[in-house]
Amino acid sequence: MKLELSSASDRLSLDGFETDGLGFQALAGATGLGLPQLSVQWLEGAGDGAAYRGRRVLPRDIDIPLDIVGRDRAHLSGLVTRLARVLADESGLTLTYIDSGGLRWSTSVAWIGGGEMDAGTSARDVQTVITLRAPSPYFLAESPQTVPLGGASAGAFLSSMSSMPLASSQAIGAVQLSNEGDVNAFPVWEVTGPGDNFKAISATGKTLHWTGTLTAGQKLIVDMGAGTVKDGTGANRYASLAPAPHFWSVPPGVSTATASLLNTTSASRVVCSWRPRKWVVI
Repeated sequence: MKLELSSASDRLSLDGFETDGLGFQALAGATGLGLPQLSVQWLEGAGDGAAYRGRRVLPRDIDIPLDIVGRDRAHLSGLVTRLARVLADESGLTLTYIDSGGLRWSTSVAWIGGGEMDAGTSARDVQTVITLRAPSPYFLAESPQTVPLGGASAGAFLSSMSSMPLASSQAIGAVQLSNEGDVNAFPVWEVTGPGDNFKAISATGKTLHWTGTLTAGQKLIVDMGAGTVKDGTGANRYASLAPAPHFWSVPPGVSTATASLLNTTSASRVVCSWRPRKWVVI
């Protein structure tokens, strides 16, 4: 397992000893990287047993044992200072897991404890355990998956979005969505005008219909996860949604959605992207 801990100013590779014989090395015994804890709601009536009413996934606490190895005591002291500065950075921390295929999965974390060190007599290394809390229980793919309107699946983790021109005055296409994660992912639709009456329909028939109009070059960004509809300037365009909109998600595996945009030209574009999420990293 390869882990990285980063702040706005520094990035620590936690397999440094394994790679270079120096630096920070995550040891066996890390906890909090498996399935997250749950808060489950039950309804108990007058009869026997109880009825399941739902669940809420809780934040996760992650303990990472570390071995810090320097060339000498001065170098070791510098490495410990570097770790302390990263952990103390209140602008935010990110824990990243790199899987066997080289794909990167990240979650925001905060340092909540640990870090005790016994200086001992060693001039080169010291061991400690740091405790991090991830407010979101999911590890999010750093690179999005993306497909153009009417195209086939773009495969695994493209580094940049692709798009396909819409030549006719009415563009309707099937979009194959391949979610490589463990749980549902939320697509983001980026529509570039001209065009109007944008629709995004899930594999199960849930429909989000935006009834507004985009002029040439105008953008519409529909974020299914955040439940927001904005134009390219960040202005709220939610009011143009048809009644009872569904902000739907993409289940794990392969599914097919449908998108449409009316009154298009060759300058119109529709791009769908999503970032898979994982519960477990091993």
